[in-house]
Amino acid sequence: MYDQALQTPPSRMRAFLDGQQNQKGAEAPLTRFTVAAILVFCVFLAIGIRLLWVMVLSQPHSRASTPELPLLKRSDIVDRNGTILATNLITFSLFANPKHISDPQLVAKKLTKIFPEMSEKSLSQKLTSQSPFVWIKRNLTPKQKLMVQYLGQVGLDFQKEQKRIYPHETLTAHVVGYTNVDNKGLTGVERHFESSLKTGDKPLQLSIDLRVQHILREALVNGAEKYGAKKASGIVLDANTSEILGMVSLPDFDPHHSKTSEAIFNTNTLGVYEMGSVFKIFTFAMALDYKVVSLQDGFDTSKPFHVGKFRISDLYPKNRWLSIPEIFMYSSNIGTVRTALKVGAKRQKEFFEKIGFLKPLKIELGENGVPMAPRGEWKDINMATISYGYGLAISPLHLTNGIATLVNGGVLRNPTLLKKEGADTYTRIISAATSEKMRRLMHLVVKSGSGQKANAVGYMVGGKTGSANKKVEGGKGYVAKGKHRAIFVGAFPITSPRYLVFIMLDEPKNGGAAGGISTGGAVAAPIAKEVIEKAASLLEVMPVDETSPAIQSAMRIQQEGRGATRAIQ
Repeated sequence: MYDQALQTPPSRMRAFLDGQQNQKGAEAPLTRFTVAAILVFCVFLAIGIRLLWVMVLSQPHSRASTPELPLLKRSDIVDRNGTILATNLITFSLFANPKHISDPQLVAKKLTKIFPEMSEKSLSQKLTSQSPFVWIKRNLTPKQKLMVQYLGQVGLDFQKEQKRIYPHETLTAHVVGYTNVDNKGLTGVERHFESSLKTGDKPLQLSIDLRVQHILREALVNGAEKYGAKKASGIVLDANTSEILGMVSLPDFDPHHSKTSEAIFNTNTLGVYEMGSVFKIFTFAMALDYKVVSLQDGFDTSKPFHVGKFRISDLYPKNRWLSIPEIFMYSSNIGTVRTALKVGAKRQKEFFEKIGFLKPLKIELGENGVPMAPRGEWKDINMATISYGYGLAISPLHLTNGIATLVNGGVLRNPTLLKKEGADTYTRIISAATSEKMRRLMHLVVKSGSGQKANAVGYMVGGKTGSANKKVEGGKGYVAKGKHRAIFVGAFPITSPRYLVFIMLDEPKNGGAAGGISTGGAVAAPIAKEVIEKAASLLEVMPVDETSPAIQSAMRIQQEGRGATRAIQ
């Protein structure tokens, strides 16, 4: 090759040498660029390592020592048709490490602009805490999280969490209940099923029908406003399974916001009350079942009746002899007490023990009231007043489930908030024959007695009205006229009952006759009628022709008057 080079012409040799020099000149800038890039990379790497050291490695209580907790899924709660009543939403909560915040007052001031409901003072106290971890705000909205991020404040960070949400807000508040900020159930089925809900395996399905619940609540809200009531409550119960399809207690609350103790109180299960005349239904059921009276019997109600030194009178006296169906239809206290005397105090107490009125219900709620009854052996005066609804206080759910027992053929089941699958257990309380008689008496009340305003034509309603005076708080006796509860309980279709509707208004002020009180028949019965008319088709209860001979015959009560036989329809 050397010999070849010597033989190369001078012109080609110069070109070769020029090319070598140009290549060396191009490599020089490239080498400088590479060195510069490496230097820049090293600078940024050093900065990154320093930041990592300052923010994480040098701080034993920093984010590295508070790893993100795994999300524990809480099961959804759904109604009987699968509609979601409670579910979870992924949210972020804001926390701080005060040791990383150099100017707590300034940061507190900035945070109050994002969280105006929080005071600058309370935030400053949190940000000057000696603890390496303090919660600032739980369950931020996306907008709030973004605004905090824009602050770019060292020492503030987020924890991913789950927030319990209730899509229907107030509608099922007392049934579903609510959880605290840590997703622990505090009331309702959220509390009762705390352990099983935390497993997250499958939704908890309730017996509630959200459609019926909406109808019930709307009717109660409108009724309470129309009649000027302080409170209102209602229940829709399956007569044959004791599943609760609807249960509303007013006032209610939004589970997402702060709540008052009055709003949280579930009148239907936690409250226990003397139920007034609606209780007479049990007096006649036990009397007929014990066979101490028949529908052909009757009593003189022309004058007040005395039990010991106590005087029993009627609110609307008929001042004549009344048959058993008439005593029930006109709600005569005198006739009811005289009927109860035939039963006796011992058997009366045994009956109420058997039907479950002397102990709390077995219901899937922590809010479960304890009945109030006379202690020890019941005396004649206890028996007398209890026969028409005073002296024994029970919850509305006790009452509704008890009446379901009287009309469904005579068997008692535990009421439930869970959708039932398959057969269940029950206890026989009265005979099927007695149950059939009670259905006829209840239909008589709605067709011709005090419950006529509950007569939803075509749906064969039977029921009982009641107006219960309220006791003086902290004292003996009862409050003045007008301080009472108006009650109606109805079953439909009464020929073969499928559902019961309970309505109670607390201290209604409008709706009574001139000079009279707003009775259960005047103000509670119309609300029940509205619920029945709107819910019946949803529950697949179709209207019938009540004038048909077959239905007329089924509901006819054949009775003997004094010296004459007549039929009551």
